[in-house]
Amino acid sequence: QVQLVESGGGLVQAGGSLRLSCAASGSIVSSYTMGWFRQVPGKQRDVVAYITYGGRTNYIDSVKGRFTISRDNVKNAVYLQMNSLKPEDTAVYYCAAARWAASFVAAGIEYWGQGTQVTVSS
Repeated sequence: QVQLVESGGGLVQAGGSLRLSCAASGSIVSSYTMGWFRQVPGKQRDVVAYITYGGRTNYIDSVKGRFTISRDNVKNAVYLQMNSLKPEDTAVYYCAAARWAASFVAAGIEYWGQGTQVTVSS
């Protein structure tokens, strides 16, 4: 049974940085695709970035060049370094895990974290 626990959210001014962490149980980081979704009120939960067990990364266009996803197989954790934050990045961010990269859409996620709030002020 897998649990994902996020941390690192908070309030930051536009242009600032935050690092989100996701601690996973079940030793899945090394064998699952891990990543992050975000959701704002009234909108769907959208993928932000993911990293496969083989190390391939993918990002939504709006965060390319600003966000970096990484994983630590020893710590069984995944991280999202967020730089040059914009007010549009404000959302609840959810750690997520799926067996396959092709499944990394909201409907295909096997395990969800509880979410951490990121607020970017202008």
